[in-house]
Amino acid sequence: RAWRERRGLSVRALGERAGVSYVTVVRIETGRLSPTVAMLEKLARALGITVRDFFAVERPKGRRTKGGGRR
Repeated sequence: RAWRERRGLSVRALGERAGVSYVTVVRIETGRLSPTVAMLEKLARALGITVRDFFAVERPKGRRTKGGGRR
């Protein structure tokens, strides 16, 4: 959902670009459907990103410990 919203796309518009139904997009976004790799590839292409971008995790902005790590 975050990538779709960053691109200013509705679920219908993303579905049309990716060649899937908007219902499929809604189900993926709400966790009611686990997409296949092929589906992730279609969605990524439609969003102008890579499949890997779906799984990018931001590092927490926690305090640093004496050893240089994060708490």
